[in-house]
Amino acid sequence: MSEFDRWETRYSVPDYIFGEEPNYFLTSCKSLLPKSGRALAVADGEARNGVWLAEQGLDVLSIDFSPSAQQKAAALAKKRGVSITLQKADVHSWPYPESEFDVVCEIFTQFSSPAQRAQKWDGMKRALKPGGLLILQGYTPKQLQYGTGGPKELENLYTRELLLANFGAFEQLRITDEELEMHEGTSHGGMSAVIGLTGINPAV
Repeated sequence: MSEFDRWETRYSVPDYIFGEEPNYFLTSCKSLLPKSGRALAVADGEARNGVWLAEQGLDVLSIDFSPSAQQKAAALAKKRGVSITLQKADVHSWPYPESEFDVVCEIFTQFSSPAQRAQKWDGMKRALKPGGLLILQGYTPKQLQYGTGGPKELENLYTRELLLANFGAFEQLRITDEELEMHEGTSHGGMSAVIGLTGINPAV
């Protein structure tokens, strides 16, 4: 089964597989968000995170490759009374625009191979304005011991060293390793090993 078919199948169920509420790490970054501006939610799926960013007053572009997910995303935005722009896109090959977003958010998008991840992260950095905020969270290798969500491939997991190698030039950089109970829909449940990053894209 292709990656597209796997996710399309997962998202085709009636329930929101990661729940309707935003990721806890994203909400913990609320004080860092600008009062207005454009936000890009990468591989946003059913848009629980993109919708929340819109609720904070941001103009949100939510990209994902699953039509089933984006149908549910549209329904969630309508339910919450906000407007977001949905675009069907492969996050690895999408033509990330230059310096267009005040916030770029990537939460649990660890289906990328290392080569795809490098391409995606280069695009995300390109799309972020100088002074813009990056928010990222994913599972660490220890998550393989818990088995409560995330990829099974070690190379797809995030470490502090990996994040520093890719985002070490960012300003006000903060990387947080955590082991905690997560309950986000039916797909993230139980003790989890995660790592989060926030940082400001340096001015050129």
